[in-house]
Amino acid sequence: MKKQLIQARTLSGFRDILPIDSIAKEDMISKLKSAFRSFGFVPIETPHLEYSEILVGKGSDEIQKEMYRFFDHGNRDIALRFDHTIPLARFVVEHKDKLAFPFKRYVVGNVFRGERAQAGRFREFTQCDFDFIGTKSILADTEIIQLVSSSLNSLGITDFTIFINHRKILNGLAEHLGVSEKLEDILRIVDKIGKIGAEQVRNLLGNELGLSEKICEEILDFINLKQDKGEPDFFEKIDKYKGYNPRMKEGIEELKEIYSLLSEISDESHYIIDFSIARGLAYYTGVVFETILNEIPQIGSVSSGGRYDNLTKSFSEEQYPGVGGSIGLDRLIVALEQLGKVHSKGTTANVLLTNMGDSLIKPALILAKGLREAGISIEIYPEAGKLGKQFKYADKKGHKFVVVLGEDEVKNENFTLKNMQTGEQITIKNLENLLFELKKI
Repeated sequence: MKKQLIQARTLSGFRDILPIDSIAKEDMISKLKSAFRSFGFVPIETPHLEYSEILVGKGSDEIQKEMYRFFDHGNRDIALRFDHTIPLARFVVEHKDKLAFPFKRYVVGNVFRGERAQAGRFREFTQCDFDFIGTKSILADTEIIQLVSSSLNSLGITDFTIFINHRKILNGLAEHLGVSEKLEDILRIVDKIGKIGAEQVRNLLGNELGLSEKICEEILDFINLKQDKGEPDFFEKIDKYKGYNPRMKEGIEELKEIYSLLSEISDESHYIIDFSIARGLAYYTGVVFETILNEIPQIGSVSSGGRYDNLTKSFSEEQYPGVGGSIGLDRLIVALEQLGKVHSKGTTANVLLTNMGDSLIKPALILAKGLREAGISIEIYPEAGKLGKQFKYADKKGHKFVVVLGEDEVKNENFTLKNMQTGEQITIKNLENLLFELKKI
């Protein structure tokens, strides 16, 4: 009886990542980690799985519906993490005696949300988070947003805009309009304005929340307030809103201070105050932001975050105020691929060393060892074969150079070096000169 084969396939919304993409992704992660470390952030790791009670109720209603939750073999109610922020709150409380506060951490890892799969959105995706815990300082808020800018620059991205708002401003608006009890639902709906448009937001505020036409109009008029790029008198224009209530005044003043600091230390054209930025997650309490690549805004925000001063209240009576940001790496890669800014290759070795027969395997291994010890990444072609086939292999995988080590080269104590990008081929005498040539290029 013929064996029935299992169909090789992945789950919808999940994917395999091929070497050419995985190498590009690892290179980006390496650059991002360097940016995080340059600000003094340290790495931590948390499990993919948490007790469900840790995660339930912490995200928006939408995210709660998307959460992967199940019972394990021990009949424990567990869930896959949907972000890195909630696990951080648990981590901080559990390990507080081993940490020095204020605590600056970064983490790179996969999170899971059962959302509708589409371009740039997957059900398992990599997030790079960075957080500043244990301080309410405006400096921390400013530094987190500055780090977003620095991180994107480290990837060669310069054409982007970080849209900034403050939850106290939105809270103050709800208080002024007498709808504070519906604040979370208002924020959830307002957060969708970029996807569904102002008219649909108006309909949801009225039909779903039962807000009057007048209140809906006031909300829409307010969240339509947006700074023109580089507009110097924006804060003078919104100064009148400080009279709404102390919460609104405090939010505007804090936002003004953060913007002023950012303008002093970096290109202010990257920052725009936008009152429609709400961030749907309920735990934000202060500054909030989202980042758009100007060349491809339709991909959505590639980095977002904000301040959350009450996040640990479920786990501890002690308060651990914090502010953080997150870079959605997979969405960012999709955007950069569409812009033609991801230059991938199928190998981690810059050099291919030819295999010209069994008698030359030993000298090839000795040569490869010497080059690796000198810091050159090199791969030996595994099987003896025609030189043309080996050149074709190097071209397909993306090796920059091929070192030919045949019988003539061994006999004459030299090497043939071919530059795969230019096609130039030269003969080099001795290992020292070969190293010099490879490192020079």
